[in-house]
Amino acid sequence: MAEKFRLNKYIADAGICSRREADRMIDKGLVIVNGQNASMGLRVDDSDEIVVNGKPVKGRNEKVVLAYHKPIGITCTEKDKFATKKIFDDVKFPMRITYAGRLDKESRGLMILTNDGDLIQAMMRAGNRHEKEYIVKVKEEITDEFLESMRRGVYLQELDQTTRPCEVEKIGKLTFRIVLTQGLNRQIRLMCKAHEYHVTSLCRIRIMNISLGELKPSEWRHLTQEERSELYKLCKLEPR
Repeated sequence: MAEKFRLNKYIADAGICSRREADRMIDKGLVIVNGQNASMGLRVDDSDEIVVNGKPVKGRNEKVVLAYHKPIGITCTEKDKFATKKIFDDVKFPMRITYAGRLDKESRGLMILTNDGDLIQAMMRAGNRHEKEYIVKVKEEITDEFLESMRRGVYLQELDQTTRPCEVEKIGKLTFRIVLTQGLNRQIRLMCKAHEYHVTSLCRIRIMNISLGELKPSEWRHLTQEERSELYKLCKLEPR
């Protein structure tokens, strides 16, 4: 016999909302189970037909994909006793998710969070050359020589590797935009360091077709259906 769960937990585990918000919707009559208005404390399983605010709940194992604005000071780790604040101390999501691609502690910007392991693997596969776009500010005035050298690729002594050619554009006296198709550890900072430039701020504003947009630090949102479909297409995966 299938295990039954409290309705508010089931809804939360499906990624719809928090348990508290689920309770509010149940109280307002916005949750229907098997054609009837749900009652508080009802227990359900995957065989039940559950509708929340007019939309069917597909189950606790539904794949979720979130856009998240990682703030400065958050460490991209799940288990590090020395990290003062880890990523999932900041993101309180009611089901188990993880991230595709890191940002260092001193950087901020867009991250993709999901419970879909196939999507994470596809996004992380270096050979796929997925685009990631950043806005970077440095202490030193940006020159044409610096931009051209960055575009061609930079030998990183620390990693004994030369970066791929990339798109770089000056957008201010001390600010440039860069689009990478690889994800070496601290790549942009090391590229700048090789030219004796010092990064003062770094923000990732786009991953593939997903943009940071108006998300404020520590905020997250579900991807739209259009965004999800395009993301899975770019990753050569079937939409889920």
